[in-house]
Amino acid sequence: MGSVPRTLELFYDVLSPYSWLAFEVLCRYKNIWNVSLQLQPTLIGGIMRDSGNQPPAMLPRKAVYMRSDVRLLSQHLQVPIHFPKDFFSVILKKGSLTAMRFLTAVKMEHPEMLEKVSRELWMRVWSRDEDITEPPSILAAAEKAGMSIEQAQELLKRVSTPQVKNQLKETTEAACKYGAFGLPITVAHLHDETHMLFGSDRMELLAYLLGEKWMGPVPPAVNPRL
Repeated sequence: MGSVPRTLELFYDVLSPYSWLAFEVLCRYKNIWNVSLQLQPTLIGGIMRDSGNQPPAMLPRKAVYMRSDVRLLSQHLQVPIHFPKDFFSVILKKGSLTAMRFLTAVKMEHPEMLEKVSRELWMRVWSRDEDITEPPSILAAAEKAGMSIEQAQELLKRVSTPQVKNQLKETTEAACKYGAFGLPITVAHLHDETHMLFGSDRMELLAYLLGEKWMGPVPPAVNPRL
């Protein structure tokens, strides 16, 4: 009998391109490493308010660096990120509240679809410069991920319910308790220790903590096509 898989929690928001990078790398390794990956839809706005942090785009030098950094990382990690033309409107005005509530509802009702629906929302906003705030946009992402229109419509009705709102709030608060000041964070539960790693560039350190082999962002057995 093999050892019990270690639990990894990925707290993420589809408004964060770094979250997408971490998401794809962890999804590539989830069947290679002895881990159980738990996806945790989280609201980045709540993290920022709780920690007193602010988005990199609000600081001119960080904004310039972020564009270059994400461009290079997207090439290295083979994730098709392209900045939205109206970046400030997408990131700072429209936000991701409805999208993250929808993903919370997906996790509650159809957890087997969470990975695919999350990826499609990232593809819309960070690869194709498409909306993720209006109901038709969210439904389109869900359908493209393989969800039936009936399932997607039912979940969309639930985004305004107390159950979904409270669950997203609780997940965001959990990330804050782990020490989050932005997203993504990966929380590794190892024996009697818990490690919180911030960002998309801590995967080699994560492998070290797990005692697993790091084979680069695209391990040989994985086809990264998105």
